[in-house]
Amino acid sequence: MTGTVWFVGAGPGDPELITVKGRALVERAGAILFAGSLVNEAATRWAPPGCAIADSKDMTLDQMAAWLLAQAQRHETVVRLQTGDPALYGTLIEMVQPLDAAGVPVRVVPGVSSAMASAAAGVESFTLPEVTQSVIFTRVEGRTPMPPGEDLAALASHHCTLCIFLSITLLHKVEAGLRAAGWAEDAPMLVVHKASWPGEELIVRGTLADIRQRCREAKVVSQSMVIASPTLGARHWPTLAKSRLYDPSFTHRFRRASAPATPTAPEFP
Repeated sequence: MTGTVWFVGAGPGDPELITVKGRALVERAGAILFAGSLVNEAATRWAPPGCAIADSKDMTLDQMAAWLLAQAQRHETVVRLQTGDPALYGTLIEMVQPLDAAGVPVRVVPGVSSAMASAAAGVESFTLPEVTQSVIFTRVEGRTPMPPGEDLAALASHHCTLCIFLSITLLHKVEAGLRAAGWAEDAPMLVVHKASWPGEELIVRGTLADIRQRCREAKVVSQSMVIASPTLGARHWPTLAKSRLYDPSFTHRFRRASAPATPTAPEFP
């Protein structure tokens, strides 16, 4: 018999943003492997006495898989704490394959992504009626090449919200991609360093023309989410298209319309 290895999204940094289910698993875990370079160690504070806790920041992928396999032979519940959500830019599948081969049960608990935490930090919405209804999670090419058709210029041509991961040191490529897609120099940009990390979060606002310089001045060089979106700053717009769902002229199964249809507001100022 072997235990189950749970891949748990630890969230973006604030240990209290782990899900209730994720915390419950930590509380009963016999062993925990956490990504110390990205996951706040405070997320392990709910571990029970005697729990084997290891930091994977200096391990290779094979070493991590071997550690999880060994602990699954000793404990009923083994937790791998991953930053954000395990499905986004993690090594979930690479670590699951050797566990599958060894017959070790695997389960996944989703987590709060740094993209969501960054929007929350800036009090921003990724989507707005009549502005954009689409969000793209992507990155620019670094040591990991991008598949054909997924270069930033191609994705940015949709002019929707872009959450650009793992690219703070490649802002020159971000700028080039947006410009190639026709984004204006005054297009708003948001960079959030260590979103939700207590005492460490830093927000940098700017435009396509100056965001790289602003980040340089703020000494932001790691663990940052880059957001480009036509919705940025909408809380300060003088006019805003409202959701039809809550309009008094809109009928749905919970409410009958109580007013005539209202005129459509401008898309954005």
